[in-house]
Amino acid sequence: MSPTPDLPHPVTVEERLFSLVLALIATQIGLTKADILSTVQGYRQRFRVGGDNASLERQFERDKDDIRELGIPLETIESPDDPGSNHHLRYRIPKGLYDLPADISFSPDEIMLLKLAAAVWREGSLSAESRRALTKLNSLGIDSSDPVIGYAPSLRARESSFEPLGKAMDRGQVVAFLYLKPGESAPRRRVIAPLAVVLHEGRWHLYGADQDAGATRTFLLARIVGPVVTVPGLTVLPADDGQGERALAELDALWQAQVALITVEPGSDAAVRLSKRGEPGRAEDSVELHYTDVNILADELAGYGPEVFVLSPPTLIDAVLGRLRQVRDSHAPLPETEVAR
Repeated sequence: MSPTPDLPHPVTVEERLFSLVLALIATQIGLTKADILSTVQGYRQRFRVGGDNASLERQFERDKDDIRELGIPLETIESPDDPGSNHHLRYRIPKGLYDLPADISFSPDEIMLLKLAAAVWREGSLSAESRRALTKLNSLGIDSSDPVIGYAPSLRARESSFEPLGKAMDRGQVVAFLYLKPGESAPRRRVIAPLAVVLHEGRWHLYGADQDAGATRTFLLARIVGPVVTVPGLTVLPADDGQGERALAELDALWQAQVALITVEPGSDAAVRLSKRGEPGRAEDSVELHYTDVNILADELAGYGPEVFVLSPPTLIDAVLGRLRQVRDSHAPLPETEVAR
């Protein structure tokens, strides 16, 4: 039985450039244009053995310019047997230029921020496509056991919905999932065309077109209940560039517009933690906190107990009081039963 061919799906410009950079870092001897077009994700899907690849070669020339404009050094190595020939020209990105000087080091906080920044790559070089590319590079006699893994980001998203949402975006698919909003007793089914998945204030958000509402909505991945499934027969064009920026801009605007005023017990855990995130308020020992989701902030503030007192807004006051009352009621003594006579 012949092997199953790769299923075609759209490859974004960012994914193609990232795959190209990884492949060129992974080689010591360099890759020829034919090696790149036939093995690297984003090119290989359109490469035709013995066919006309002129448009693909022009794409590669444009990508080379884009890589250099990003400040990434791209070296060319001529064949000693055929100097001046573009056909046997090899390309590589020298790893040594990425090594940090010996006198540069990072603090634990700086390393944490770097890891958070790497999260947007979604395990970049460890994806299924990259593992397949490594296999093909190895078949060319190129040792890739060292470099690519070294450039893989180490932070992984905890939400199980992260990966299927990313695949749906790449393929222009519409998905359905159960979403449980705070205060509701049962989750609701949502049908969404995913446009972007973004990290904001340490939490992953889905920005997508709600098929029932006919408008864009933002969802917390942590509130997606159960599996994310594709909806048969429904497809959309892959999201255009800028959707992630649009989603973050909306979340930033919401964060700026919503401000909570609280007081904290001096010297308490709440004072240490919340004062770092907020700004001093007008009242003594008060702190102003920006927030995007009132329920997330209410969960946090209620956890501090008597160390925090909420002054405004009313919606946050009610949310915190509701949580504190639930704790009180759940610890109330059981009613005495009447002794049987």
